[in-house]
Amino acid sequence: MLIKIPKRWELPESAVTPRKLVEARRPLVASMQKEGLIGRAMTRREALKLAAAGTTMAGCGQYIKGLDTGAASGLSSPYADWFPVPRNKAYEVPERAVTDGVSATTHNNFYEFTVSKSDVWKLVGDFELEPWTVEITGLVANGGTFGVEDLFALFDMEERIYRFRCVETWAMTVPWSGFPLAKLVEYVDPLPEATHIAFISKNDPEQMPGVSANPGYPWPYYEGLRIDEATNELAMMVAGMYGEALPRQNGAPLRVIVPWKYGYKSIKSVVRIAFVNKQPGTFWNTIAPDEYGFLSNVDPSVPHPRWSQATERLLPDGQEVDTMLYNGYEAEVSALYSG
Repeated sequence: MLIKIPKRWELPESAVTPRKLVEARRPLVASMQKEGLIGRAMTRREALKLAAAGTTMAGCGQYIKGLDTGAASGLSSPYADWFPVPRNKAYEVPERAVTDGVSATTHNNFYEFTVSKSDVWKLVGDFELEPWTVEITGLVANGGTFGVEDLFALFDMEERIYRFRCVETWAMTVPWSGFPLAKLVEYVDPLPEATHIAFISKNDPEQMPGVSANPGYPWPYYEGLRIDEATNELAMMVAGMYGEALPRQNGAPLRVIVPWKYGYKSIKSVVRIAFVNKQPGTFWNTIAPDEYGFLSNVDPSVPHPRWSQATERLLPDGQEVDTMLYNGYEAEVSALYSG
C-alpha cells in the first residue's frame, strides 16, 4: 500500500486565500504605511480610522485585529459571490466620510431580534438566508415568486453611497449595493389602477426572538411607498454594503433603501411585495399614528413629538450636525411633494 506523506510546505486547496482578500489587502497596507503604522501595534482608534478611510477599504475593516466583527461580516452569506459590484459615482456624499463598517453593522434597529441596537448583530448568526423567495402580488401583469438570486440576475447591480438618517436622530453614510427599485417596478408592469406598493418582512418567531418577546407589536413588519416614490431614481432594493453581501442584522438578504426618508421606511428582509390601489398601512404608523406618518420624509422643521429633528448625530463619534431637508436629497425628490 502506497502512503503519501505530504511535505510540510504542501497545502490543501481549502487553505488558499481568496483572491478578493488578497486584493483588498493592498489598499490596507498602503494606508497603514501612510499613517506610519507598519511595524507597531495599532490602537483601536487607529484601526477604526483605517476602516473608515473610504470604500477603497471595503472588505478590509473586519480583518483588522481587535475589531471583533466576525458576526458582523457579510462573508458568511450564501450570496457573497455576487459582490462587490461596480460603483456608480453619480451617487456619492463628498461632504461626509463613509461611516466605518464596524459601526454600521453593530448599531442597528431590527426589533424582530431585539430592541437593543447594540445587540442585534449578536443574535442573527443562525438566521437562515437560503432558500429565500420574494412573492410579488397584486395589481401587476408579471407577478410571481422569485428567488433572491433570480432578482440579482435580472437587474444590473451597482454600489451607491447614501446618507442614512434614523428617526432617533443618529445618522450614517453607507455604501449600499443593489439595483434601482424602479427597475423591479418596470419589470412586473403595474396595472394602471396601482397607486402604492406594500412591503412585508420575514416573520419567523423561531429564528427571530424579538417577535415572541414583543407580542403586542403587529407582526410582521410592513411598510409602504407610493409608486412615484418607489420609481424615483434614489429608491433601491439593496442586497449588499461595503462591497460585501448584506449582513443579517442589516436586513439580509434583500431590503429597501429610501434615503430621503427616516430609516424605518427602509424595510428589511423583504419576503413579499404587493401592488395595491390605496395607501397601505405601515407598522409604526399603526402603533403610533401621531408620531410616525406614512410619508416620514426627513424634515428638520417638523419635530418628532418627543424630540427635535433639527440636528443629527453622526456615528460613530456622535458629531452633531444640522439635519438637511429630505436628508440632503431635495433636488431629487422635492417635486414628488409639490402639492
